Amino acid sequence: MKKYSVAIIGATGMVGQRFLTLLNEHPWFDVCTLAASGRSAGKTYEQAVAGRWAFDWPIPEKYRNMMVLDASADIDKVVEGADFAFCAVDMPKEETRALEDLYATRELPIVSANSAQRLTPDVPMVVPEINAAHTAVIEQQRKRLGTKFGFVAVKPNCSIQGYVPALTPLREFGISKVSVCTYQAISGAGKTFKTWPEMVDNVIPYIGGEELKSEIEPLKIWGDIVNGQIVPAKAPIISAQCYRVAAADGHMAAVSVQFDKKPPIDEILARWDAFEGIPQQAKLPSAPAKFLTYFAEDNRPQTKLDRELYNGMGVSIGRLREDPLFDYKFTSLSHNTIRGAAGGAVLTAELLAHQGYIVHK
Repeated sequence: MKKYSVAIIGATGMVGQRFLTLLNEHPWFDVCTLAASGRSAGKTYEQAVAGRWAFDWPIPEKYRNMMVLDASADIDKVVEGADFAFCAVDMPKEETRALEDLYATRELPIVSANSAQRLTPDVPMVVPEINAAHTAVIEQQRKRLGTKFGFVAVKPNCSIQGYVPALTPLREFGISKVSVCTYQAISGAGKTFKTWPEMVDNVIPYIGGEELKSEIEPLKIWGDIVNGQIVPAKAPIISAQCYRVAAADGHMAAVSVQFDKKPPIDEILARWDAFEGIPQQAKLPSAPAKFLTYFAEDNRPQTKLDRELYNGMGVSIGRLREDPLFDYKFTSLSHNTIRGAAGGAVLTAELLAHQGYIVHK
């Protein structure tokens, strides 16, 4: 098949770097344009990330000598060379939203790893296995933006992408209350232990804005489309605490859940085992063969052992047991910069291409 030409807006940050590693040999997508802030513009990519490359492996050869464009000043050049773009900029929310909408109005579809538009009612916030049908609101968004091809789609917050997939197949039993504590790796802050040595042997019981996101974003994912807008679900009530812990990658969640109609444990395990979505059915390139994997061992999942499950796109679950305050409790784990960020956005783009929302120019 003819590959789609892709721009990375915000290519020099940690998520942008992860995009490049994931797309280096992608069967559908070919990165043709790199853009970042004015500080990086005019440099080769290797020069732009000198001293900031976040991974143990080298910069893929393909990108080393690509010139970095100014994401705000070189819009014509970015739009000209791409069928769509991934966006992972480090800007204030209002500026991010304005930049994404500007590109969309220039008829460049945007698949965003940023948080600025997650709660916009006609912007789909997608976990492809869970709410692929929400992309239908793109037609209403295009009417608002006055576009034929351009739109913005986003991926959800990284902290929710372990426990929301685990809860989704159980919604039929009426989830009424959820208490969750997430233990989030430092890469979620765009850091490594080299750049954030204070995190070695440390836990910080606060991540700005993260708890609110963890409580409200699942409701949009579980919502319904009404009159061209996504209306969030009214339940469950979610109480979240979010901690930064001394792990390089991988967000773990300790979850307690209460149901209107309590299911037996065997039924929960069976539903987790069988759960899949369009990515698995369509065999999209980045889709894990199995979305949810349950570990019966008492000491699993573990961050170092299990975050790379299915190339970082699988969700691990373990320790399902009775809860004396709620009905059940369990542990879940996902890779925050792969499934929770760049990888989830790549899978979303594959879904959008599969559905016909992303097309060749």
